[in-house]
Amino acid sequence: MKQYLVKDLMVPISEYATVSVGSMLSEAVIALEKAQEEYNHTHYRHRAVLVLDNAKQVVGKLSQLDFLRSLEPQDEMLERIKDIEKFGFSSKSIALQQERYRQTAPPVKDVFAKAAKLKVEDFMQTPSEGEYVNEETSLDTAVHQLINGHHLSLLVTHKKKIVGVLRMSDVFAATFHVMKEVEATE
Repeated sequence: MKQYLVKDLMVPISEYATVSVGSMLSEAVIALEKAQEEYNHTHYRHRAVLVLDNAKQVVGKLSQLDFLRSLEPQDEMLERIKDIEKFGFSSKSIALQQERYRQTAPPVKDVFAKAAKLKVEDFMQTPSEGEYVNEETSLDTAVHQLINGHHLSLLVTHKKKIVGVLRMSDVFAATFHVMKEVEATE
């Protein structure tokens, strides 16, 4: 039975979707789509785009959820509606108020067009200390780090440089494979 290390399962940065700081969200979407088409390592698709600075170092990550957040209107009235929760209104009641307000919002096409021109750094997540893992780390330690940090992926380092991404989907596939191996030998 194989003992996996992080480097055995990671997706190298060269195979991951990346954009530079200052890129528009539309460029990030195109980069993600292109990476999904080109990446054939497993059937699991990329779900994030890495944001690089001028020195080609990873400074952030833009997930599918971050893309969707860019479509949420940011205005004072929606914030006020969210604030009524503190007065004991149910989440269903708040959602109903938000829906009523959104009926007066601009058409979806306009919202998408506006979001496409926003900068990636306005929605990207900056990695926390717990989102880095050394490429020589064992799979069981990486699993522990994913679980405890509630992360969908970890940035893989080699001598303090980010060299890849360890995705939960790849970790799951590897652990499932090991479970099948163990079961077959019993």
